[in-house]
Amino acid sequence: MCGSACVFERNEKKFLVTADREELLTPMLNDFFVPDMHGEATIYSLYFDTPDFRLIRQSLERPVYKEKMRLRSYGMPDDDTEVFLELKKKYKGRVYKRRIEFSYSQIKDFLLHGGKIPGDSQITREIEYFMHFYGNIAPRVLVCYDRSAYFAKEDSNIRITFDKQIRYRFTDVLPDKGDSGELLLPKDMSVMEIKFYHSVPQYVSDALTSLGIFPHSFSKYGAAYNTELLRRHSNA
Repeated sequence: MCGSACVFERNEKKFLVTADREELLTPMLNDFFVPDMHGEATIYSLYFDTPDFRLIRQSLERPVYKEKMRLRSYGMPDDDTEVFLELKKKYKGRVYKRRIEFSYSQIKDFLLHGGKIPGDSQITREIEYFMHFYGNIAPRVLVCYDRSAYFAKEDSNIRITFDKQIRYRFTDVLPDKGDSGELLLPKDMSVMEIKFYHSVPQYVSDALTSLGIFPHSFSKYGAAYNTELLRRHSNA
């Protein structure tokens, strides 16, 4: 449905986890977490940027405030698939996300040709201002990964996700072209993320500490940009 909007505010911590550590961690959390509504899904994240990649370059400098814009789909979309156009902002480590839902057919013309976003709401106006402020914003990079997602039985605001087989591409970036791309991490490595409002539950912290799993900053889009930059320099 066009115009269905959501606003999120939360903290996020990321970890790089090997397959053997994930295998040990999962049973330790089974009593506390259950799969979320998407469960196992392939996530398609289409990132927007300027021609000189101003947004990701600024983000990689780790400023106090940073922001990004992306389209997200759970699975490869067809015309009837629900997709989400998002503004994600981070200030002093806290994440603020504003997103609006469309069918893929409603947003496809915008992805291909730019112009006005369908509908009229506070969030669409914020996105249009964002695009006007940075200028020449367009889809630049597609990042896909296979996600396992869970939420805590005691508090659905606490979520844990494991993202595997993270791949990217800078050409044919629309998500209806499939999920092929270059791998960012070794096949046995995943990005684990804990999303929470106030604090990480003590039982989660204890489990992570016992396995020697500690926070590790990682940006999928940033890693894709740096990897592609290095590749292009190597081939120059």
